[in-house]
Amino acid sequence: MRIGVCYALAAAMLFGASTPVAKLLIGDVEPVLLAGFLYAGSGLGLGVWIALRRWMARPAGRSRFAPGDYPWLVGAVLLGGVIGPSLFMIGLAGAPASVTSLLLNLEGVLTVLLAWFAFKENFDRRVLLGMVLIVCGGLLLGLQPGNVDLSWSAGAIALACFCWALDNNLTRRISGADPVRIAALKGAVAGTILLLAMVALGTDFPAPILVAGAALVGLFGYGISLVLFVVALRELGTARTGAYFSTAPFIGATLSFALLDESPASSFWIASALMAGGVVLHLTERHQHAHGHEALRHQHGHSHDEHHRHRHEFEWDGTEPHVHEHEHEGLNHSHPHYPDIHHRHGH
Repeated sequence: MRIGVCYALAAAMLFGASTPVAKLLIGDVEPVLLAGFLYAGSGLGLGVWIALRRWMARPAGRSRFAPGDYPWLVGAVLLGGVIGPSLFMIGLAGAPASVTSLLLNLEGVLTVLLAWFAFKENFDRRVLLGMVLIVCGGLLLGLQPGNVDLSWSAGAIALACFCWALDNNLTRRISGADPVRIAALKGAVAGTILLLAMVALGTDFPAPILVAGAALVGLFGYGISLVLFVVALRELGTARTGAYFSTAPFIGATLSFALLDESPASSFWIASALMAGGVVLHLTERHQHAHGHEALRHQHGHSHDEHHRHRHEFEWDGTEPHVHEHEHEGLNHSHPHYPDIHHRHGH
């Protein structure tokens, strides 16, 4: 299995697990304040991670942001770290679990549609069918006849999904940079903005134990999950990563059964089969054709493979993977590939 797939599924597992846990906390914490704690916990925890790795290892070897990355980063932080989670927590407070599970599938759908039609990422019939199966599984998982209340809460969740879909496509543009820095910045900035806004409005803070719990959920469900998601974007492209990440509601529903001691309905198993079928179609995709690489200069972690046959302008000890600014010469060849960081070409 391609390593990017593992990263995408692991990201989905962490984020999916965070939703039912956040639902348990939201009765005791104001929704937007909870979003602030989740992102602040993410930023703080990943900031500690960055500090520890600097102390334990050599400071060199981490991708840096290029000057052109900052507009994409700002957009991703505002949409995915401030507006999106605020809308989601507001909607989560007033929407039943079935509506939340149903509407969360919109993020994957919108992410893929934007990637395909707005950002021109390639796809074929197998990928399209796999995405349809995953989405149908998610819809079946969340849909309960007679219990779909399309209220303002549902609208808030839908808008949050649209913000996250835009965020995912913007983040793809900077996925060559250090994913821990990206996630830490998003968490720190978003958490600070949300918490300061709540302080300015005079919102009462909950007990320290609840703050710590929310921060811990944020570290895993929003921080580490995002780190894994960014690496998957680098390896797979936005649409395929979004498809794998669409399994998050299934994971959240599974954990909800365990936390709430409920028995899954027959529709749960049908949804499981549909999602599994969609994932298998994506896993068995083989995309190969003659394609060209234009000359390119950038920086990211790499090993000296078919796409990295360059010399070093510094003394190199042979360690791989390693990070430095390097140049790709123009190249034409054919091999199986995904729309990863080196294959963002037209068809």
